[in-house]
Amino acid sequence: MCRWLAYTGSPILVEDLLYRPEHSLIVQSMSSTMGAEATNGDGFGLGWYGDRPTPGVFRSTEPAWNDRNLHELAGHITSGCVLAHIRASTGSPVQETNCHPFRRGKWLFVHNGMISGFHRYKRDLAMAVDPSLFADIEGSTDTEVFFYLALTFGLESDPIGAVSRAVGLIEDVGRRHGEAFPMQMTVATTDGESLYAFRYSSEGRSRSLFHSADVSALRHQYPDNPMLRELSDDARMVVSEPLGSLQGAWLEVPEATCLSIRDGRQEQVPFTPTLLQPAV
Repeated sequence: MCRWLAYTGSPILVEDLLYRPEHSLIVQSMSSTMGAEATNGDGFGLGWYGDRPTPGVFRSTEPAWNDRNLHELAGHITSGCVLAHIRASTGSPVQETNCHPFRRGKWLFVHNGMISGFHRYKRDLAMAVDPSLFADIEGSTDTEVFFYLALTFGLESDPIGAVSRAVGLIEDVGRRHGEAFPMQMTVATTDGESLYAFRYSSEGRSRSLFHSADVSALRHQYPDNPMLRELSDDARMVVSEPLGSLQGAWLEVPEATCLSIRDGRQEQVPFTPTLLQPAV
């Protein structure tokens, strides 16, 4: 499947997020230890927020470990909110329009997992996307349709509810097509101010997801760690798998949970799909 990371906090050099940790996302692109595949070489993407109204996005079909342009950009971009993703395709073509993060307006979206049997009911899901949004779907991956379903169900005003309603629809349609466990997901989405991360699967056996511990507590525990000295107290990360082996630095996100982060404040709530009843 894939690996991703999300960062929010004081502005940080992207290179320090992607390349500096001992088990960085770049290392994971070659040798993931907790993913469905050890290698995630079917492209990558980087999304970041600066002083423009919408986030910047850089995507490529090159393996992350082998792209000099990515390393060059990462060494010059500083941002207080970053999403990065390395891809292992579950069947859709390796092409730039299928690489994460997906963007619409100020929102970014990344996904690790799959919609099982997607090719058999892709049309049904696509037809549920709001007609005003449908023309902006550029690729062929299940994640992009998922993102546009969440937008259709109100992502911009109610992110948790919108993802819940999108997953409810996907599960309903998938099961009507004979798929017992349609959804496997860890997801991150952000507007640059609030970050939302989800861990859920229809089977109840979701892919791995972790969030960072409180930076001030870790700094007290490890006063000589140089990276901790550079992070602000409100810095938070959510990752597919830990970026290092520092004891106590990474906490597992529970099964069927949504994690929301804003201004360093973090909240976990249970995540349950919601199926909207059709209008009579």
